[in-house]
Amino acid sequence: MTIKLRQRMRMAWDLVRNKASDYGGFAKWFSPKNIFIGRGGNALANNETIFAAISRLSNAMGSLPLKLYKDFKPVSTPISDLISNAPNGNMTSFDFIRTLEVHRDSYGNGYALKKYDSRYQVEALVILDPAKVEPVIEKDTLDLWYEINGDKGIYYVHNMDLIHVKHIHTTGYKGINPIDVLANTVDFDSKVRKFSLDQMDMSITASFILKMATNLSSDKKKEILDNFRSFYQDNGGVLIQETGTEITPIDRNFLDTKVFEVEKVTKSRVATVYNMPLHMVGETEGSSFSSMEQLSLEFVQGTLLPIVRQYEQEFNRKLLTAQERQRGLYLKFNLGALLRGDTQTRGEFYFKMIRSGVFKPNDARAWEELPPEPGGEKLYISGDLYPIDTPVEQRKGVKTE
Repeated sequence: MTIKLRQRMRMAWDLVRNKASDYGGFAKWFSPKNIFIGRGGNALANNETIFAAISRLSNAMGSLPLKLYKDFKPVSTPISDLISNAPNGNMTSFDFIRTLEVHRDSYGNGYALKKYDSRYQVEALVILDPAKVEPVIEKDTLDLWYEINGDKGIYYVHNMDLIHVKHIHTTGYKGINPIDVLANTVDFDSKVRKFSLDQMDMSITASFILKMATNLSSDKKKEILDNFRSFYQDNGGVLIQETGTEITPIDRNFLDTKVFEVEKVTKSRVATVYNMPLHMVGETEGSSFSSMEQLSLEFVQGTLLPIVRQYEQEFNRKLLTAQERQRGLYLKFNLGALLRGDTQTRGEFYFKMIRSGVFKPNDARAWEELPPEPGGEKLYISGDLYPIDTPVEQRKGVKTE
């Protein structure tokens, strides 16, 4: 047994011994509190555009079906049940993936600790506070470990015992926080909003400009102002302009139109940093797509595909053994659910694929959540529609020599 494996097993045993806390030395992280602290959490809670972008990404990732496959068919194992249904005792698979993605998009990194049972089998995946985890390299072996600030001090966990999804990085193994990249944008946006709200308050409070002669005493000015206020209140808003005074209504331009230009810039920068189409963060101007299918295709191919690939490779590497992978087992998200077009588009697609011998009728029925039918498990080709293994001489209308 190598030193590395002994170290990992000792760490797993330490987590098992600390089962009284149920989180192996990290119980204080899970008391009721707002985990979204620091810059990432504040920006998420206070900026609608960033909240919308992260909500869109995390909900999309959480909604994707995740299953264990072999030879393109789903298989059932303890790991497949764990990752597809209940990664830990407090979360569904949807909530687990969505929270990991929220952490990745709010802090640049999302972490989940593998929790082992007494037989060194993974029994749970526990999400960690990303602010308390730091990747480090062991100087002798150059292996990647994670330094974790737990209840009783510093813990070190080998990279194979921790799920880590992240944004891009230049040095080390820690992803860059996208909200740090947007810091100037968020700061400018918040200042413009505050200025606009102050303008709005001023516009609502002030209704008239009352001009008086400059040679009036303070008492006389106060008397004129009190008379103005009383007359306005007692006469339903009707005013009489007397000699020596001038009343000018204030135009109520609540918001400067440039505020909306700033909002467009903010949306554009948020979409750029998160690699999302503009229409996904609420900006619809300039969209040239003619169908929802094209919009979804842009989001899936340009945004979700690299994220999904990262999750799949992380799960396959750390939740499956080398022997299982060699036997053809792999965990995979199904992106097809996001690429389904409207009824007409799906109908034409199924029609062509079934008549070309690519899909079986029961495949299409399964994707439409309908039960299989007898005979639908065969491939067909047009001619018009025979089972694909039907001899040519048995097909009507086909001449044989």
